[in-house]
Amino acid sequence: MADDPLPESGTPPRWRRRKEARPQEIVAAALDVFTERGFAATRLEEIAARAGISKGTLYLYFPNKEELFKAVVRSAIVPNLEMAEHLLHDFPGPSMEILAQLLEGIGGRIMATKVGGIPKLMIAEAGNFPDLARFYLDEVINRGFRVIGAVIERGVARGEFRPVNVAHTVRLVIAPVLMIAVWRSSFEPVEGKPLDVRGLLAEHLDHLRRALQPEGPGGDEA
Repeated sequence: MADDPLPESGTPPRWRRRKEARPQEIVAAALDVFTERGFAATRLEEIAARAGISKGTLYLYFPNKEELFKAVVRSAIVPNLEMAEHLLHDFPGPSMEILAQLLEGIGGRIMATKVGGIPKLMIAEAGNFPDLARFYLDEVINRGFRVIGAVIERGVARGEFRPVNVAHTVRLVIAPVLMIAVWRSSFEPVEGKPLDVRGLLAEHLDHLRRALQPEGPGGDEA
């Protein structure tokens, strides 16, 4: 049987658009449920219901919960890593400005979306799901570390930063971001007031500028 012809407008029929959009709708629903309930407690029936489909339909796109979680990470986090890599490659200005844009971009995602719940989920459940922990380490953490490490090496090579242990410094750069993600999803509701994410990041960047400032002329001679 031939495919149904497109309407004169050339727009696919509503049912066809719906089918094509369904994987993204499932992933969006999964992000909500995973960050609300954690990986272990999440059931595929809940995700299917949140997406407005049957569990059988969900299995047409994702064979199990692990693969669906990986799809969530690749959809919600990996594109931001790709943007960071492009920024590092294309930005002509100071290396500290790259760090500022990276940290402010991450902070904006934490504030505006549920993506900030994923690091907390991984911290809590990595020990019980080592395969997922390895996946997250390879595709998110190590990739992000490489970008930040390359920014630091760039700054040192250009004389913008003093020589430092790059591996240790990368972890120090990221540590406050992890604290923000964990605090917002775990303690902010208990404390009853919003965390000043922008203020914390601004203070963190000020500390980084001082810590990485080269010694000698134009640097900190104190």
